[in-house]
Amino acid sequence: MTKQTLTIGCYRYDTTSALFDGGVEVDDAEIVMRTTPTLPEIFERAVRKDEFDFAELGLTFYLRLLEDGLPYIALPIFPNRVFRHSCVFVNAHSGITHPADLTGRTIGEFGTYGQDSGVWAKGILMDEYGFEPAANRWVVGGLEYPSAPFDFIPHPHPSSVEVAPAPLDSTLNAMLDAGEIDALFSANVPQCALDGSPNVNRLFPDFEPLERDYHRRTGIFPIMHTIVVRRGLLETRPELVHKVYDAFCRAKTEAAERYRRNRRLYQVQTMVPWMNALIERNEAQFGPDAWPYGIAANRTTLDTYLRYHHEQGLSPSRPRIEDVFAPQFFDSDPVSRG
Repeated sequence: MTKQTLTIGCYRYDTTSALFDGGVEVDDAEIVMRTTPTLPEIFERAVRKDEFDFAELGLTFYLRLLEDGLPYIALPIFPNRVFRHSCVFVNAHSGITHPADLTGRTIGEFGTYGQDSGVWAKGILMDEYGFEPAANRWVVGGLEYPSAPFDFIPHPHPSSVEVAPAPLDSTLNAMLDAGEIDALFSANVPQCALDGSPNVNRLFPDFEPLERDYHRRTGIFPIMHTIVVRRGLLETRPELVHKVYDAFCRAKTEAAERYRRNRRLYQVQTMVPWMNALIERNEAQFGPDAWPYGIAANRTTLDTYLRYHHEQGLSPSRPRIEDVFAPQFFDSDPVSRG
């Protein structure tokens, strides 16, 4: 029997590398992995060209398109998770040293108002510090290269929130460094910060203890992206889609086990000092699986994100988890093996 060829568009993470390398395969299918230099390129190719059978898609990109007949539906696979206290950068001369100082400021955001990282950062600041996005002016543009806001997704935001595109010849990185914006909510570290510019600080310079405490209190490890599948494929070959889900789980398991094995060698393959201590601290905090898949293990995190999406005016009504993910993955709730 000829195997069905399935194309998967996603980024190469530790947790997906076994899929790219062929170490994890799918019975009855020939897997073709595709990636791009930047994640928005994967999103755009999935949305505009309907190019993949399975694709990585940012949660807010997916939610904004759900009502427009998107030919994909989400699976509870979450390849990209990042804590977000660390993603708020401020101009050092702006006088911003505490979240309360953000009020009335001009803040930059990459690509769209309410990118996945921005939804989490705003939501956490709203819950923990009383932050009000409507009290600020928002500028949307390219981070390191001049770019207009993404044109392959809608751009909803409340009428009370002032949002404008960045000047066409400007980048958010340069605007932050020059003080043309007071702050930046960014999924990526801007180059000016990487270069050690004296003009740029993080809002929370010592972010790791804050993020670890946030996780201990809430149980939330913020989810940025999900994997989506063609609706037609799920309808006609549900057993094959479950096999792909299992393959993502096995690839993630291989990454976790590789870290465990390399404790014997002090994670010497990375040559990062004290990496072993970090791996041990993380396992003590997260347990054996820091990146669980499935609905049950992520219900609190997902429900929090969906609440934030609605509270920030990006969804007209508060989405329910049951309306967002493939129903075939609720009854038995596939086990994420770590």
